[in-house]
Amino acid sequence: MIVTDAWSPQVNGVVTSLQALIAELRGLGHLVKLLSPADFRHVPCPTYPEIPLVWDVWNVGAAIRNFRPDCVHLATEGPLGWTARRWLKKRGLAFSSAIHTRFPEYVHTRWPRIPLAWGYAYLRRFHQPSQAVLVTTARLRAEFQGWGLQRLQLWRKGVDLGRFQATVEVPRRLVFLYVGRVAPEKNLEAFLRLDLPGEKQVIGDGPQRAELQTRYPQVSFLGYQHGSALAKAYSEASVLVFPSRTDTYGLVMLEALASGTPVAAFPVPGPLDVLEQGVSGVMDEDLRSACLAALSLDRQRCEQAAQKLSWRASALEFLVQQPLLDGELVEVGAEKVVEATA
Repeated sequence: MIVTDAWSPQVNGVVTSLQALIAELRGLGHLVKLLSPADFRHVPCPTYPEIPLVWDVWNVGAAIRNFRPDCVHLATEGPLGWTARRWLKKRGLAFSSAIHTRFPEYVHTRWPRIPLAWGYAYLRRFHQPSQAVLVTTARLRAEFQGWGLQRLQLWRKGVDLGRFQATVEVPRRLVFLYVGRVAPEKNLEAFLRLDLPGEKQVIGDGPQRAELQTRYPQVSFLGYQHGSALAKAYSEASVLVFPSRTDTYGLVMLEALASGTPVAAFPVPGPLDVLEQGVSGVMDEDLRSACLAALSLDRQRCEQAAQKLSWRASALEFLVQQPLLDGELVEVGAEKVVEATA
């Protein structure tokens, strides 16, 4: 069973990761039950109405009991995650959890008076009883350890190599593309205010869209794009610009690379974990310089950089970290997982 407060119609890295994980787990023969806001009554989150907050959480325990899962994974630290955590902890049942976002940094960006330490105290409290707290990179694991989080394990993410593919032709017009939430924590204005040749495109939506669309009328705000339309936008872009300084990873960078599109970013965690400087991307504190330098990168080498990062490999790594509900960790290698689920 996977419990998440983030699910479609939300469009973000957490939802993308969970959708891919569930598809791969089912492909491996596992029975997967999802508990999401779609199963409960909810209200829009204040200041961010795209995020639903579940309120009839008293049904969570019954849903877990009725499914009788072997393993439970708590994907988010929202109302559903907290309720499932409380129910499992009260009964002495083991579970895993994950840190998908830099929650303390996001809160601090929106409300600067809230100290980072408070946000990390919140994370420590939520994840303290988890038998395995999954994070995306070794860099994040070390950083979160510094904030006092324990039992941190790696769960690396992947990319849909069937959907995102490079085209033979190099884009004929200059297009600098951003893909992601249009929200303060994404630092989007660092990209929008740059003096760059060609066209700027923004794919995504969020609480800042109306304001930024008014202030930057020369930028093409395309809203959410899905499926072949999104894949086409990646492959036709000259450079993906990733201005965030707070992301834990950045799946959009993998999607761009699989499409043959180089990335321009700041030299911060996320880009430092995904990109190879001067090969698949350019990282520079001068984001404009990074954008212009990325234009000269070999698109074929960008595509090659993404080929080893499949969602199947990600799902197998997830499986190895899962504790059984009775509290005993599953200690098998990825090869045994493959054998057991073939």
